[in-house]
Amino acid sequence: MNMKSAFRNVYCTLFRSLNPNPNLPSNFLPRRLTLLIPPSAPSIRAQTFRSLSPTHSSASMPGGEAHAAPLLEKQFEDFRAQLKESGTLRERIRTVVMEIESTTRLIHSSLLLVHQSRSTPEVLEKPLAQIGVLKELYNRLAKIVLESPGQYYRYHGDWKTETQTVVSLLAFMHWLETGALLLHTEAKEKLGLNDSEFGLDVEDYLVGECCKISLYMIA
Repeated sequence: MNMKSAFRNVYCTLFRSLNPNPNLPSNFLPRRLTLLIPPSAPSIRAQTFRSLSPTHSSASMPGGEAHAAPLLEKQFEDFRAQLKESGTLRERIRTVVMEIESTTRLIHSSLLLVHQSRSTPEVLEKPLAQIGVLKELYNRLAKIVLESPGQYYRYHGDWKTETQTVVSLLAFMHWLETGALLLHTEAKEKLGLNDSEFGLDVEDYLVGECCKISLYMIA
């Protein structure tokens, strides 16, 4: 026997004892009490299911929200496309930067001959030949970065450290040749970085010059 039937039987027994009227039907139950009797479990489950069903929820949504999902999906598609494009661009940048790293290692190893009492022209022979290689690599790097105009500083960190190392080596080579400081304009000229949209950052130049001091001390 469920709770509703039990409650009804108890009430009917109590009602007859207080108002024994034989003309009342056996299933009589005042409306006020009927409202107090909770619905059965199946009806509760059915009502809950209707309230949670997608059809019911969609019908209750305002008209504008029903059309918002395609717009949001399109925005995320655009974001995914931008991230993919940016990732591809960074991979291409990294490929060139790795070649710059390889060239700087070659220059650095050649400059170590300065500690073996070699003549300056002999020490600088191989390093000077690599300046043209660096210039070509930075030219390739500039073409890649300029495919996304106005995004120089977004990707600048991908070659910043390598450029500072390059400036340091160029400054040391320049000092061995002339005994003078390598100027910012001279460094840009050696690397072919005269474009206003892709040039030699002043900070990279200054850090490279500071690193050159350690090479002076070693030399």
